[in-house]
Amino acid sequence: MSETEAYDVIIVGVGPAGLAGGLYAARDRYKTLMLEKNGLPGGQIMLTEDVENYPGYQKIGGFDLIERMKAQVLRFGAEIAVNRAVTSLKRRDDGLLELEINAGERSHVARAVILSPGSDYRVLGVPGEQQMRQATRVSYCATCDGAFYRDKHVLTVGGGNTAVQDTIYLAERFVRKATMIHRRREFRAQMVLVEELHNVAADKGIDIKLPYVLEEIVPNADGAEIDHVRIRNVETDAAEQVKVDGVFVFAGMTPNTAWLRGVVEMDEAGYIVADPLTMRTSMPGVFVAGDCRRQAAMQLVTACADGVVAAMMLREYFRDPSTWTSAGVGEVA
Repeated sequence: MSETEAYDVIIVGVGPAGLAGGLYAARDRYKTLMLEKNGLPGGQIMLTEDVENYPGYQKIGGFDLIERMKAQVLRFGAEIAVNRAVTSLKRRDDGLLELEINAGERSHVARAVILSPGSDYRVLGVPGEQQMRQATRVSYCATCDGAFYRDKHVLTVGGGNTAVQDTIYLAERFVRKATMIHRRREFRAQMVLVEELHNVAADKGIDIKLPYVLEEIVPNADGAEIDHVRIRNVETDAAEQVKVDGVFVFAGMTPNTAWLRGVVEMDEAGYIVADPLTMRTSMPGVFVAGDCRRQAAMQLVTACADGVVAAMMLREYFRDPSTWTSAGVGEVA
């Protein structure tokens, strides 16, 4: 297993959080390496055609935004390496942190690490979902994309707190009609939220259909829009076609942290536990940023903020590593 020279900081994941952290680390003249498991940096935001909630831009494509962030980071001397999936992290006897790449293909070492591997939306895997996602007609975030469906008809899928809250959010602020389906007869969401959903359904145009599942998203002839969706009643097996303009899937998220089990403290869902003021994890020298962090807001701008905070905390850690133990995870130092 080959090993490169030691870095001051290695950032795992080159999405918005990682790029923001890399920018600040590189500007502080820390020798910075950024590792991306995919062939292109960017993460989830690369799938977003129009970003309208990032300060300073009326509208910008996700790809274009990442390209600008990447160029800025490279300008200050950070290195970006793609197709390098980190598969383990450990502290060596000499105090350096060692990251194994691609299950032993090589390793990198650093004085500190910022974890920003992000999270992936849980997809349904139904026919047409991926195609219509690329056409920006399938979304997994109401806050991100709700404004694109003003006075439109959307289908929302899910039964948890997020599904109920975001369906109400869409109906009250943007869409003309929301058809909401859930595979069970009862929602998993808290009862107070379910009561609110039923209270606003009639006034806000929410059609609740239980128990239904989404079977297919059918594109129109040119593949740019949704022609209709096919849903099925799981009790009667009866199928229906519904004309909608967009689909919102609220099936939850999966943090990309499975390889960190037993390395840093995580909650049951796999989100990394950290001090929200400093981004410190349970392992000295290891920070976290972005959507893989417990209680993260799951927004582009807050992911960037996490990365900035983590990078700014490097200076304090390098100056006196013993400060790490002066406060526990989740506590104020």
